[in-house]
Amino acid sequence: MHELQYLIFTVIILAVIFDFINGFHDTANAIATSVSTRAIKPAHAIIMAAILNFLGAMYSTGVAKTIGGDIVSSAELVNETIIIAALIGAIVWNIATWWLAVPSSSSHALVGGIIGAVLVSVGAEGLNSWGIGKIVIALIASPILAICSGMLIMYLLYGIFGKLKPSTVNDKFRKVQVLVAATMAFSHGSNDAQKSMGIMTLALLAGGYIQEFEVPTYVKILAATAMACGTALGGWRIIKTIGGKIFKLDPISGFGADLNSSVVIFTATLLHLPVSTTHVVSGSIMGVGTAKRINAVRWGVAQQMVTAWVLTIPCTAIMGAIAYYVVSSLL
Repeated sequence: MHELQYLIFTVIILAVIFDFINGFHDTANAIATSVSTRAIKPAHAIIMAAILNFLGAMYSTGVAKTIGGDIVSSAELVNETIIIAALIGAIVWNIATWWLAVPSSSSHALVGGIIGAVLVSVGAEGLNSWGIGKIVIALIASPILAICSGMLIMYLLYGIFGKLKPSTVNDKFRKVQVLVAATMAFSHGSNDAQKSMGIMTLALLAGGYIQEFEVPTYVKILAATAMACGTALGGWRIIKTIGGKIFKLDPISGFGADLNSSVVIFTATLLHLPVSTTHVVSGSIMGVGTAKRINAVRWGVAQQMVTAWVLTIPCTAIMGAIAYYVVSSLL
């Protein structure tokens, strides 16, 4: 019993660490555009993002139930060692990509870590192929949707405001850009923080501490607080990549990108689908850049990001598998 309590405690600590890293890794998603266009000071942007990430994380638990219930076929087949290994794989990947300033998906990393750890422990029968397929489709389709809808939003904005002087347009949109950055931060928290909530709840269910998959209030508070604290530290390496290296944003395009991203992400939250906020934001920026002109987007940087996206799930699956062997040998 004491060993089980120790393992559950370890899962919760690692999940909180994952959420914390997710916060500073993905801070750029909420504020990169508004910071790069100088609509808001960096320090103010981070405080705003931290508060709204917390509020967004407390909004619902639908995505948490998808992550905790749709990847594995049954909670009875999963133990704490598997979950610990999955979290370690995802955390290592997040730290590595943050250090290299590559915007990658924490969602992909977590899904990959779980798949790898389950495969080498209980085998393919431990995985819910239908649930994983649904999650992967959402993760792949969301950035494609963000590119297309981002282009449409910018065509609409250019059609309405295109005849005005650029300086006038920029002044107006620099003011309202802060508002959409705030909605983006709320949307980010509503989707991303729930992923670690799902993992913690799965561990509690597998350990017999709860009888059904309902996220306890203290789990919601832990995850929301960890993400808010991580966000408060900022993620300047990735902010520079998203805010300026994909496409040189101005206030109107920054507004369009943030508006588009927040709509796509929050819609996914309402549908209980986990998406990569990093991919959605990057896709939105590519879309608004393409609307201006296709060669305005630095496709070389975009290609590097896509490569990281493609590699994340298989690499973290391998990391999760290795972590499982290491952790199980130590316990």
